[in-house]
Amino acid sequence: EINCIKLMRNQKSLSINHISKTLGINWRTAKKYADGDQLPQEKERKRTGMMYTEKWGEIVGDWLWEDQKLKRKDRRTNNGIFTALQGMGFEGSYRTVSYFIKEWREGREDIEDETKDKNYERLIHPPAEAQLDFGLMQAVQDGKYRDIHCLVMSLPFSNSAYAVPLPAENQECLLHGMKTIFDQLGGVPRKIRIDNMKTAVVKPRNRNEEAVFTSEFLQFANHYGFEPQACNPYSG
Repeated sequence: EINCIKLMRNQKSLSINHISKTLGINWRTAKKYADGDQLPQEKERKRTGMMYTEKWGEIVGDWLWEDQKLKRKDRRTNNGIFTALQGMGFEGSYRTVSYFIKEWREGREDIEDETKDKNYERLIHPPAEAQLDFGLMQAVQDGKYRDIHCLVMSLPFSNSAYAVPLPAENQECLLHGMKTIFDQLGGVPRKIRIDNMKTAVVKPRNRNEEAVFTSEFLQFANHYGFEPQACNPYSG
């Protein structure tokens, strides 16, 4: 009834008097639920039936837990579980057993999903940060597809990217490509994360030391005012 009151108030814009008369409830009650923040509480479903009130559900649950450690082809089937229960004196139906197994597995999946959410952190990219690397793109030249070197800068926060075709992947092309991208972007990212390309990195970073950049690349970074950051080796 609370949902009905809120529907009449919020979506149909009915007055408290109208809601009270239509539903035959006290004006104060209509006012309380129409304009209040109280939401209907979901009632916990009480599980009934022989699978829950007797020992059978516990037995099947133990079997299903054991099967989680086995390969899928070696696990008990619904029919196999039902037959085994019959041998123990179970008087219920195959449908009852199958329904219990379905509910058990759905509950297990919910637990696994919650565990995954707790074990993994969402990767968040702050604004004004970019990633830079060389790559290859295909272009049509003289009617034929050719691989063209390019410099690609992506901005994960805005999910955008810029690419510049280049004749090679040397330091001159790197700096020229970055300047071209800055012009296209209309600004310079605050931090640029790069792969350990030899055109910019003399010594990759490790657990004890930060990366060592070439003097030319550092001068370029200081001139444009961005902070270079090298990726961990073999981090992908």
